[in-house]
Amino acid sequence: MSSYIEVDKATLPDGTILSLHLDGNDFVLEYDGLELMSTNLTHSEQLLAELGCVDIVEGAPTRPEHPRVLIGGLGMGFTLKRVLELIGSPATVEVAELMSQVIEWNQTYLVDHNGPLLEDPRTVVVLSDLHDCLGEGDTYDVILIDIDDTPDEVITMGNVKLYTPEFLAMLRKSLNPGGRLAYWVAEPSPKLEMVLKRAGFSVTEHLAKHHEDAEEAWHRIYVATVEPGD
Repeated sequence: MSSYIEVDKATLPDGTILSLHLDGNDFVLEYDGLELMSTNLTHSEQLLAELGCVDIVEGAPTRPEHPRVLIGGLGMGFTLKRVLELIGSPATVEVAELMSQVIEWNQTYLVDHNGPLLEDPRTVVVLSDLHDCLGEGDTYDVILIDIDDTPDEVITMGNVKLYTPEFLAMLRKSLNPGGRLAYWVAEPSPKLEMVLKRAGFSVTEHLAKHHEDAEEAWHRIYVATVEPGD
């Protein structure tokens, strides 16, 4: 008898299905039948937080008095969890999540894996597209994006805007001086590196394993910064 059980599902605005499955003791998040992430494979999501927040970790000389972080995509909460572990208090970590069901899953099924992350006083969850959280005058020390696979293989057509010059200009304007922008992608993406550089960012590519004991690093994290005076 299979131990792989669908626990819940949600319909995205374009009609595609996001579903949560229980596989033994682990949960798996699927998009239209394709695995997106799992509670057993979290290394790259945690690395996204570590690379993005390196300048604002608790005790760092560059840490602002009150760091502000924006995360695009709640997922299973592992990036949020690592950010909260790193940056101390006071701080604000805002999470833009498009699907209310994903928020509910983190408050129920996933609590045993991550704890009550959404009850942390530093956490602010916004039921919104990341795009709609930008351009209102708020600025951040770090912006982390874990929404899509790559510009060449978007999960939904709505994600195309994540790589447009207009969106990247909004991201740059939303960063405080010395701030960092980091994208998680499923595989090497020269196109993403190119569009970030065209938007005026300096870019570094980091290999990211899906599991810390994995032999190969399939995923990539692109960290983008703006040079002083640019």
